[in-house]
Amino acid sequence: MTDIRAVLASNLKKHRQNKGLSQAKLAEKIGTSTNYIGMLETKLKFPSSEMIHKLSRALGIDPTELFFKEIAPATTVRVAQKIAIKDLGEAVSQFLDDYIAEKIKKLDDEAAVEDK
Repeated sequence: MTDIRAVLASNLKKHRQNKGLSQAKLAEKIGTSTNYIGMLETKLKFPSSEMIHKLSRALGIDPTELFFKEIAPATTVRVAQKIAIKDLGEAVSQFLDDYIAEKIKKLDDEAAVEDK
């Protein structure tokens, strides 16, 4: 289960740093304390909807961007590998099913000719 506080804390810090803002500068821009920004970034506090709006405006982002959980690149690669392996397995399985069905049909056809 996703810890929404952790996602918000991580995204807030990432967007703040990407904008080159210190906690103090962000706090000043939205009319709050540096301590409050620190508590948000350490999951000790969770902002109100009004504060989320202020934060997103100050950071120049859509408010929803504070809540997107990114998949780590290594995880993305593992997921892609699992999908590729599963797809390969399904393709091999289908090939074998078709091959076996073809061989059985050929044997049945040969048996039918011999029985005549």
